[in-house]
Amino acid sequence: MRYVSYAVLLVVLLAGAFMAGIWQGRESDSVSTAPVEQAEPMTGGKQAEHPASPGDQSALPGSVQISPEKQQLIGLRLATAEKKPGHHTIRILGRVAIDENRVFRLNATTELWVRKLHPPTTGSLVRKGEPLLAFYSPNFLSAAAAYLYALNTQDRQKASGSGEDQLGVTGFQVRQAIESLQNIGVSDEQIEQMRKTRQAGDLVDLRSPTDGFVLSRNATLGQWVGAGTELYRIVDLGHVWITADIFENEDRQLKPGAIVKVSLPHQNKTFEARVSKILPIFDPATRTLKVRLETDNPGYLLKPDMFVDVEIPVAYPPAVTVPADAVLDSGLKKTVFVDRGDGFFEPREVETGSRFGDRIQIVKGLAEGERYVASGNFLVDSESRMQLAASGVYGTLAKDPACGRDISVRKAEREGLKSVYEGRTWYFSSAECKERFDREPGRYAGRQPATASPAR
Repeated sequence: MRYVSYAVLLVVLLAGAFMAGIWQGRESDSVSTAPVEQAEPMTGGKQAEHPASPGDQSALPGSVQISPEKQQLIGLRLATAEKKPGHHTIRILGRVAIDENRVFRLNATTELWVRKLHPPTTGSLVRKGEPLLAFYSPNFLSAAAAYLYALNTQDRQKASGSGEDQLGVTGFQVRQAIESLQNIGVSDEQIEQMRKTRQAGDLVDLRSPTDGFVLSRNATLGQWVGAGTELYRIVDLGHVWITADIFENEDRQLKPGAIVKVSLPHQNKTFEARVSKILPIFDPATRTLKVRLETDNPGYLLKPDMFVDVEIPVAYPPAVTVPADAVLDSGLKKTVFVDRGDGFFEPREVETGSRFGDRIQIVKGLAEGERYVASGNFLVDSESRMQLAASGVYGTLAKDPACGRDISVRKAEREGLKSVYEGRTWYFSSAECKERFDREPGRYAGRQPATASPAR
């Protein structure tokens, strides 16, 4: 019986120890899983006007802390915002066009009969004064006779010592006869030859008025044409236009008279072109502006309808710029992550201006001298979004009307950092900001009408 009693006692002791262990485990679990409220530092004084310092990161929704090791792992790179003048080159595609001021149309000024054709045809390079064709015209014979008669009369009067009045009348007759010959199409070279030889042939030479290329030849041997018929069209390609399409926001960079660089792809040839004084023309089909450039064309390397590369140098006044990759554009807002020290990074909403190649001007939100995330910001943004989602404030942000800081509505509700004014509820990031609002609610409510919600 004694052994039985010892056995029963041993079983009771073991059972008691087992139950005590279970109770102690439950007590430990209840202690370890209880939520621990972290006291969050309050911002006060002038700091409430500016982004929070590392000591009050909890008041900045979306701020994250990343260790140096993790920064190196994700390839995070920081840079300092600098305010300095910018230089950028706009590169666009241009097309060579004929200078309309250098196109010459040779029309028949009277009825004529084409009696001789010279070698130049369509595409030929001709020189100024080079003969193109010879034609017969009845009007030429009478005009040439009047010119020679006036010249002979003038010679006799000069030899006999006639008075100035007579010489003046004869001189007028000579000029009138020259104009009649020019109106028919007689060149100055042929008129001068008639003056020297005092003879006129039967045919009139049609000569090129400029150095250039024959765009079209509409004359054939033996052809009888009427007045106004176009015989030749010649263009001087020593000076050409270049047309290019630019976007509306680039128009202000192209001032009349500005010098740009033009190059021929794969030929290592460059030219200097000048922006025309003609205003750009808006193309409704492409929603772009057509700008005209003008340039000399030595050696006729630039031919109509050829494509060229155009480089427009642009200089900007001093401004804060960041790499384009440093700005996260969600479509609704643009964000830059600012280094607040001790591994804390604050999402800062910014306003952007012009883009200079791979850099963007920051108009508002980032000050000179502040450090920001230049690369790796997508991973920082992911951390920020996860923190917002975990804290339950993602998508429920408001702006503190007194301090201008983005805050968590749920957090402000929990801490009692809210005020009701004119039937609306206003949320704050700190007690100091709330006190400031309560002292002058009309001032801040009028400045930030969109940060409140209807009072509940």
